[in-house]
Amino acid sequence: MESPNHWGIEFFDQSYFTSHKLTTMKVLFCIILAIVMVTSQAKKMKSNKYFNPLSDEFINHINSMKSTWKAGRNFDKSFPMGALTQMMGVHPDSNLYMPPVKNVSQLYSNQAIPDSFDAREQWPNCPTIQEIRDQGSCGSCWAFGAVEAMSDRICIHSKGKVNAHISAENLVSCCYTCGFGCNGGFPGAAWSHWVKKGIVTGGNYNSSQGCQPYIIPACEHHTTGDRPPCTEGGGTPKCLKTCVEGYTVDYSQDLHYGASSYSVHKRVEDIQLEIMNNGPVEGALTVYEDFPIYKSGVYQHLHGKALGGHAIRILGWGVEEVEKLHIVRILTLDGH
Repeated sequence: MESPNHWGIEFFDQSYFTSHKLTTMKVLFCIILAIVMVTSQAKKMKSNKYFNPLSDEFINHINSMKSTWKAGRNFDKSFPMGALTQMMGVHPDSNLYMPPVKNVSQLYSNQAIPDSFDAREQWPNCPTIQEIRDQGSCGSCWAFGAVEAMSDRICIHSKGKVNAHISAENLVSCCYTCGFGCNGGFPGAAWSHWVKKGIVTGGNYNSSQGCQPYIIPACEHHTTGDRPPCTEGGGTPKCLKTCVEGYTVDYSQDLHYGASSYSVHKRVEDIQLEIMNNGPVEGALTVYEDFPIYKSGVYQHLHGKALGGHAIRILGWGVEEVEKLHIVRILTLDGH
């Protein structure tokens, strides 16, 4: 049974990920995304020629650049681009709704930062850190990045005694100050909403977990499987102040509240210190047209326009080939 409680919450400055200086990535098992600084060589490689983002011609063009990564087919040629851009749910005005900045580097000034850190290994008794949720055909990544990190931190700060799946359904449908539901939202406002209004529990679609599980069906983002393909459209679910039938805790009693909300400065070290001391954080990055055809290697933006902002959860970092990588969990483009 999920139970109500009050926990401190954290959110960092998403401009760290939307900055033009930060566009290089590596995907591990299509779940973990790593980000490094873009190189001047990558900037020289870019061209102005237009390609259909899901075409063989575009894939071949990227591979001809002989960069740090290989392109390949992840989506069918007929996959609607509207369905892809719809999942980029970080609204362009999100920077206007950020909580106040906390001086993390000053707070933890005497703490050394290791070369690598993985929240999954640091807190093995917190199962939500291992989980991936599926936002379906809805631009709700702003909410998923938030509730996943919230759930992780509830467990971390209770020293593993409390495990609660904070409900993406409840946040998407009931936070009217967070933006536009399935049409995009403000990640920072999600954390402020947790402090002021609270959020009930709820797991994935069809999971029967918590007060309000996600009601939008999971879909096949870029693979062939037994789920229906992701489609364009789909409205925001209606806000309900009741729990699903069979759940034994009253809605008002199931609400979980954050004790405070704040941003962390965009310095790499500040974000590292925040993760080390308090757990995974939510951030946002700009997704370009060449990212959906990523297959292997260390991704850096080479060609194509921006598709939109995408919210993510950052779990830690490591070092590979002398370049610093930041491990994050991506919520949409991996099919989850």
